[in-house]
Amino acid sequence: MKGIPAWLSDESGTAEMRRMLEGAQPFDIETLAARARSITLRRFGRTMSLYAPLYLSNHCPSGCAYCGFASDRTTPRRRLEEDEIGREIAAMKELGIQDILLLTGERTPQAGFDYLRRAVVIAARKMARVSVETFPMTVEEYRELAECGCTGVTIYQETYDPERYLELHRWGPKKDFLHRLETPERALEGGIKTVGIGALLGLSEPVEEALRLYRHARHLSKKFWRAGISVSFPRMRPEQGGWKPPFTVGDHQLARMILAFRIGLPDMDLALSTRERASFRDGMAGLAVTRMSTASRTTVGGYEEGGTGERGQFDISDERSAEAFCQALRERGIEPVFKNWDGAYNGPATLAPSAEGPKETAACP
Repeated sequence: MKGIPAWLSDESGTAEMRRMLEGAQPFDIETLAARARSITLRRFGRTMSLYAPLYLSNHCPSGCAYCGFASDRTTPRRRLEEDEIGREIAAMKELGIQDILLLTGERTPQAGFDYLRRAVVIAARKMARVSVETFPMTVEEYRELAECGCTGVTIYQETYDPERYLELHRWGPKKDFLHRLETPERALEGGIKTVGIGALLGLSEPVEEALRLYRHARHLSKKFWRAGISVSFPRMRPEQGGWKPPFTVGDHQLARMILAFRIGLPDMDLALSTRERASFRDGMAGLAVTRMSTASRTTVGGYEEGGTGERGQFDISDERSAEAFCQALRERGIEPVFKNWDGAYNGPATLAPSAEGPKETAACP
């Protein structure tokens, strides 16, 4: 594929990371765990930053082979209206959530930019920190979102293998590999303060996928050294289309990957979602992971309704309540943090923070 950036395949500076991922001597997993734990304690202390996702819409025009929201699935389609968004946020706040991730499918007439911008405004009034995990946007659109109170963007490349990417994304706007790859840079150029990246583990060969993800994280941290970069490690989970991933990533391999990233990227947030089962998440807490989701619902309207039996984008594994999860963290000597960001600091990274928090401007009606 033409236009693939050189950094994606640049082997310089990755030899030790490859040895850690492959389990070469002397990188046994016990040694990695001890090194990672020491780094995590020094850089982040005994804390765990918590957030929760809010699915705004499951309308999507794309044909991703692995996704429960793909346009050829039989999922009932809906979006939250403004009053419903407010009620969902109120239900999340009752759980203690202050850090929210707004999600949609790819851009559609039902859930396009204007809809997302309004959702950000509503969320920013109530939550300390608002991030989005949605469709790729332009620099100008990201700047508008930042002006409305959005501080973070999460966007997974899904797979960094260009050929696999084209095969898996059968139709729709998401089929453009390079446009998606360049999205984190557009977000940061638009004034978004933090960007989260990741790959869906199981779509491509795991070691090579992890190395490309590592290169992407290093590239972003060098080019945007003032920004916050985080890395997530989502494994494929069952979805209603019944698609099976071609590669299996076991617990041991996933743990090795996360520990290696902590050693290779000592100052970067590493995130783990409720895709993973409770025992694995508890085991990784305090070793390398510094950010986790809690009490997640992957259906549209899942918090106020409390779950209706409808399947979401994917099946979650850790179904504990926020209270139960926080108790498990405290039993391990880790303090759960629901708020480590104040609304007064919202706004584009290029603008001075306002003591009054995000304002509604012409861009934020």
